[in-house]
Amino acid sequence: MIASLTGVLKYKSPTEILIDVHGIGYAVSIPLSTYEKLGDVGSSISLLTHFHVREDAMQLFGFFSDEERRLFKLLISVSGIGPKIAQSILSGINVEELKSHLLSGNVTALTAIPGVGKKTAERLILELRDKVGNAITDAEPISPLDLASTAMRAEALQALTSLGYNLQIAEKSIRLVLKETEGSVISLEELVKRALRHTNAR
Repeated sequence: MIASLTGVLKYKSPTEILIDVHGIGYAVSIPLSTYEKLGDVGSSISLLTHFHVREDAMQLFGFFSDEERRLFKLLISVSGIGPKIAQSILSGINVEELKSHLLSGNVTALTAIPGVGKKTAERLILELRDKVGNAITDAEPISPLDLASTAMRAEALQALTSLGYNLQIAEKSIRLVLKETEGSVISLEELVKRALRHTNAR
């Protein structure tokens, strides 16, 4: 089992990277939360990994933190949630928000995550609430403002993907805009317009 990798970052994208470890190249799938913490191509990096084996494929998933990896493993333990869906969930929301929504049983907030429908959200809460709760001692409650931001982000993401933009690139652009406008009020229309400028600049 491959539990971690340390090597030179040879290639990176929002969903996959290539790490050279003593001349051997490892293709590693990553969530957007890990991508945002990576250095430049050519730099030395260390990632925690999960080696997923199926009858028809073997795949490595990489994570910047142990908390990301732990939550990924919990997600794929849920019936109907495969590694690709878990990767997408961790790309659409940060770890602390996801844990808080699971603890509070907030179906509405969970369905705002791309790829998560109502039945999936209910199943996630049912199967993971206790498991997540056992590991949390001081989870911060999510404010109504944060929930509104999550919902608007989901609407903006839907708008961008309907225009043909890649899911991960669209999410990255939206996060950049929200970071730029932190502390100020922004409409959905303005969010989409600014995000489009970021996507077109790539």
